[in-house]
Amino acid sequence: MKKIDAYADIYLDPRKKADGKCSVKIKVTHKRNRKYFSTGIDLLPEEFDKIMYAQRRTREEKDVLKSLNYQKTKAISIIENLNVFTFAKFKEGYFESRDIHQDVSYAFDERIKELRENGKIGTAVTYECAQRSLSDFSPKLTFAEITPTWLRKYEKYMLDNNRSITTISIYLRALRAIFNNQNIDKANYPFGKGNGKYTITTGRNVKKALTLEEVAKIYNYEPENDAQARARDYWMFLYLCNGMNVKDLCLLKWEDLKGDILTYERSKTSSTKKDKKAIRVALKPESKEVIRKWGQPSLNQKDFIFPHLDKTMSPDRQRKVYQQLTKIINKYIQIIAKKLEIPQHVTTYSARHSFATVLKRSGANVSMISDLLGHSNISVTQSYLDSFEDDQIKEQTNVLTTGFKAAN
Repeated sequence: MKKIDAYADIYLDPRKKADGKCSVKIKVTHKRNRKYFSTGIDLLPEEFDKIMYAQRRTREEKDVLKSLNYQKTKAISIIENLNVFTFAKFKEGYFESRDIHQDVSYAFDERIKELRENGKIGTAVTYECAQRSLSDFSPKLTFAEITPTWLRKYEKYMLDNNRSITTISIYLRALRAIFNNQNIDKANYPFGKGNGKYTITTGRNVKKALTLEEVAKIYNYEPENDAQARARDYWMFLYLCNGMNVKDLCLLKWEDLKGDILTYERSKTSSTKKDKKAIRVALKPESKEVIRKWGQPSLNQKDFIFPHLDKTMSPDRQRKVYQQLTKIINKYIQIIAKKLEIPQHVTTYSARHSFATVLKRSGANVSMISDLLGHSNISVTQSYLDSFEDDQIKEQTNVLTTGFKAAN
């Protein structure tokens, strides 16, 4: 009789996702080595305990348990039918029924794993949310099912559940990116413009840019405490440094400074572009003052300029630091904006839009602005520049009626 030296069980991954749920996996153990295989099911810890151990279950809970037991049984069967166990052979058998070349959830799993390994935690979380939403709408979704009609039905489902156009756009762009990585006949490609294609809807841009006068008000504001001072100074630094984001501010190192020029790569796109594009910032005296005031001097050029990260932090911990600092800046910059009677909802993102828009209104070339922002093409930059204040539109179009009264 063949000796079985591997076994499988149902396992709840303790790492929580953005919504507090955890992935349910099949844990396979072989000679004290363990590997985990996705079941495509996410549950809250208390939901998992009830489904696995409660005496009474709802119909939905019974269906989940049935699915989990099926996958566990399948795993055990695969192990028993292998003459020599290897994790590679087990994986091949386990995912065979899912048709990994067609299974959308599996493709998401692989991409999310890659993103997390590369430290792209924020993007991974976005993909996890998109994966969950798509699975809720269409369990066991395959790429063959993704047609323009299916996409329109998903959009309607999201709208009926009060999800915003922005959220729908983010999730479907993630799906499109996953789709683009598959070896699928272009004739079956559902995204695009024109007849027989689905165009991802984007929300109308809400004005985020401040006028130069409003930016000046923030710069000249007298802070009431250190929290306000740092929020104001950091916001101005983001604005003056080509609309930098908070994550990139935290990642700046002393080696990035060369005289009056600061050079860095946007973390958002650093791993997605074959030809990485360095962003060059001309440091103004005001920017240098922020570094002098809030930076942490070091003889080691590899050290971070600002005191928020250290080299021992995991990508997950770093992400929490970026998010917390962003919240703090936004909290106090909004207090400042209210005191200054600035009508816009001012955030760190406003600094980026303000940088681009102020330059545009000064007569700067859109191509140069695009380069300074680190955009892949000018059309992306144009979306930053397509909303102007009503007052400016009125002022600029006054020329149309110049002299009318005199003519009468």
